[in-house]
Amino acid sequence: CPSSTWVQFQDSCYIFLQEAIKVESIEDVRNQCTDHGADMVSIHNEEENAFILDTLQNHWKGPDDLLLGMFYDTDDASFKWFDNSNMTFDKWADQEDGEDLVDTCGFLYTKTGEWKKGNCEVSSVEGTLCKAANNHILISTLVIASTVILTVLGAIIWFLYKRNSDSGFTTVFSTAPQSPYNDDCVLVVAEENEHTIQFD
Repeated sequence: CPSSTWVQFQDSCYIFLQEAIKVESIEDVRNQCTDHGADMVSIHNEEENAFILDTLQNHWKGPDDLLLGMFYDTDDASFKWFDNSNMTFDKWADQEDGEDLVDTCGFLYTKTGEWKKGNCEVSSVEGTLCKAANNHILISTLVIASTVILTVLGAIIWFLYKRNSDSGFTTVFSTAPQSPYNDDCVLVVAEENEHTIQFD
């Protein structure tokens, strides 16, 4: 992760920005994360939800309600994550939805771990939870994959080279008897023979 202030879980890094800030829109909250090379938190399974809940309670001392990095998309009437990851998990508490979910955001209730729907138009937040991919893990994975690919390619090239060498093709071509005459010599000899025949 970028520094010791971040906490790693699986292949992601998390940081809780504890300062309370006044905001005019959820984009102001999101900018707090993008300024750190991250985005507002997205949650994709029960284990990640439990990790965030435990870390907020015991390490970060976060607020009772934490704004999640999601928004309600009116085009297809569904919630989506700001970081464009798939909505594969949810933990909504039982609550009645209003008829209009425009400007509805998701909040993590840190006392129970359940999610609640609420108005995105908050005037202030008591801390922001941000999430970023662990680039060190990604780089290590790419290096390992590249090494494996290069090793396999090297083995294939070596195998093909050895197979051609053992088949004797190179030896045949290199030891084939060479004519003492090149094309020019053959042409001159042919012309001399022609003159000899005419003279006779």
